[in-house]
Amino acid sequence: MDPLKLRRVLVLLFLGLVGWPMTSVGAAAGGGGDSASCRFPAVYNFGDSNSDTGGISAAFDAIQSPNGMTFFGHPSGRACDGRLIIDFMAEKLKVPYLSAYLDSVGTSFRYGANFATGGSSIRPGGYSPFHLALQVSQFIQFKSRTTYLYNRLHSHNSTAIPMESSIARPREFSKALYMFDIAQNDLFHGFQYSCEEQVRASIPDMIDTFSEAVQQIYKEGARYFWVHNTGPVGCLPFTILNNQRPSNIDSIGCVKSANEVAQELNRQLKNLLLKLRKELPLARITHVDMYSAKYLLISKAKTLGFVDPVNYCCGSFHGLHLNCGKKEAVNGTVYDNNACKDPSRHVSWDGIHYSEAANLWVANHILNGSFSEPPLPIDKACRWLPIR
Repeated sequence: MDPLKLRRVLVLLFLGLVGWPMTSVGAAAGGGGDSASCRFPAVYNFGDSNSDTGGISAAFDAIQSPNGMTFFGHPSGRACDGRLIIDFMAEKLKVPYLSAYLDSVGTSFRYGANFATGGSSIRPGGYSPFHLALQVSQFIQFKSRTTYLYNRLHSHNSTAIPMESSIARPREFSKALYMFDIAQNDLFHGFQYSCEEQVRASIPDMIDTFSEAVQQIYKEGARYFWVHNTGPVGCLPFTILNNQRPSNIDSIGCVKSANEVAQELNRQLKNLLLKLRKELPLARITHVDMYSAKYLLISKAKTLGFVDPVNYCCGSFHGLHLNCGKKEAVNGTVYDNNACKDPSRHVSWDGIHYSEAANLWVANHILNGSFSEPPLPIDKACRWLPIR
């Protein structure tokens, strides 16, 4: 046999042995062309309110109207007027929007599950009890119980079909895409209850904790990882309005010191992912630079048709942040905190979270691989490329 052909056969055999999704083999071996996609059968997400599709709303107080007004027409458990970036990712991957793991009503986990909850952080002790290690623990339990139930159903064929339609397939856990979007609340909580120097000093522990989570999921059979770094927290209206130092504002109106801490976190996260690529040889890890994508959006906001990015659509600020849609009293004055007429003109929905229009802009700029390392679109994130 021709040596080149023999080499390709051996590559294909190897990829089959390690459980590579068959739809990605051609692309990975260089023979699939641009049309070949990974076709991830399921997606599992870990994160905070930036990707929470109903977890915190199911666990505690429900997120109220006018959240959801733009797309869903009613509150959907998302801290947004419509869809989040993860929803646009699901659309791109041609899977249904992810059900929150904590939501017990009308949920289906056939195509994955969302363990993200609003307020969550990498390290325990923040705003939410659902820190990253707990989310990973929930996933491991979910995987174990799903496998048991699926096998049990298939041992009783007469009852398997109705329930089977809403549960995950055990064989697909190793072929699914595992997404992470978490760390913003570690910074926010640190800024609120300590000083910037202490937050900066806590970053190595955050990175170690994140590393443990990825390695734990890898041991459970996960192979494909899509990891967001943290966004420019200094550009969020809530951060800007709380800033007390005019000299601490950069050229586009963001709080410099907060963004510098976020950038240091992102630098250490990037180094960690480079290390994990070597330590986890079967993993395909995509690092997405959300910071740069979101900072670019904010810097170009007015030319893109948005209002000043420090202005937000829902809620208000009167010395403290007042939540979107909730009546609250400050010094005897009651504020309704209703939404603006046109959320699509705002980068920020409520001072902390992005609007659907902003989420769509960011999604369009990250899903094609423009801000990724390696530079692969999300539907080709199973492929292997050398890291520069």
